[in-house]
Amino acid sequence: MARLLKSPLLSVLLFLLSSTDADINVADFGAKGDGKTDASEAFLAAWAAACSSSKPATIYVPPKKYFLRPVVFRGPCNNSGITFRMDAILVAPDYKEMPSSENWLMFDDVDGVSVLGGYLDGRGSSLWKCKSVSKNCPGAATSLGFYSSKNIAVQKLTSINSKLGHIVVHTCQNVVLQKVLIHAADQSPHTDGIHVQNSINISVFNTGIKTGDDCISIGPGTTNLQVQGVACGPGHGISIGSLAKDLEEEGVQNVVVQRVVFTGTQNGLRIKSWGRPSNGFVRGVVYKHVVMKNVKNPIVIDQNYCPRNENCPYQDSGVQISGISYRDIKGTSATKVAVKFDCSPTAPCKDIGLQDINLTYQSKPAQSSCQNARGVAHGVIVPPSCLIQ
Repeated sequence: MARLLKSPLLSVLLFLLSSTDADINVADFGAKGDGKTDASEAFLAAWAAACSSSKPATIYVPPKKYFLRPVVFRGPCNNSGITFRMDAILVAPDYKEMPSSENWLMFDDVDGVSVLGGYLDGRGSSLWKCKSVSKNCPGAATSLGFYSSKNIAVQKLTSINSKLGHIVVHTCQNVVLQKVLIHAADQSPHTDGIHVQNSINISVFNTGIKTGDDCISIGPGTTNLQVQGVACGPGHGISIGSLAKDLEEEGVQNVVVQRVVFTGTQNGLRIKSWGRPSNGFVRGVVYKHVVMKNVKNPIVIDQNYCPRNENCPYQDSGVQISGISYRDIKGTSATKVAVKFDCSPTAPCKDIGLQDINLTYQSKPAQSSCQNARGVAHGVIVPPSCLIQ
């Protein structure tokens, strides 16, 4: 029987015929934990068994190192309670060995999936080196992606050295990311920690992110996002945008970012849109109880984002930014201007609220800068508000 179980398809059939519980071990499907042998088919066979089960199932990955090529765990499944419980290290191919793929590990059209524990090694450093000396490097893959899915939980997962982004949540509902650790070199290109887009009811709790790009990036169509208890740095901060990539674009609304610490980041709390027409919007955003430690741009709204002056010179952003609240933001800025609202003349920022802000530069009050920004300030405001009431 042990010899027959080396066939992934036969393993699935035997599981469905004889299993008295729904615990599945990838080793039973032929996965070798030597860090070199391709275990992709074994993982997919274990997924097929869990997905085909009429009752909740747990896929267990023992404490070894498993080499995986790009895989897609696809639904819909016969149950809405599949758990990946991982005590293992999963290792990606080097970029030279990896076919073109947007994601290394991807969950698509699933409901009720939990990923508990585990260590993802994206092996991105060789690709970063390539990008540092050449513009002809191949495309890169996000380490872990969730698409068109709902009721997802990721807890105590570690992701290092992604080739591109670490975790993407796209077109999803009801996702909780908790106690996740993300790490890439501070000069690694486009290695966003967590990217959320076209998704509703997303929560990020008690997470540490060190990376070369945004710790958390928030794209169009994001509604009801909670970020709480996050340590960010190094990185580019928490960013809404870039927006206005397209004329027809969904808005971002109902975002709460609280109890976050930024350390040595390029930005802290940032909203950015391309300087060109768009029907997009940002509204109903609350930032509160945030600490800045030597952050270059602690608070910034940039509606004139136009890198390399391509497709946007001499245009104004159409993204309407309104109802943005900053409460209890304190700490140190690495530059004189700690608060910068550079808003569009054709779609000015409005209903900006400042309350209890204390940001200093070299032990002195920092400065603020405003263009086309309307709002009110309450409490102690350092640097002084430049908003137009």
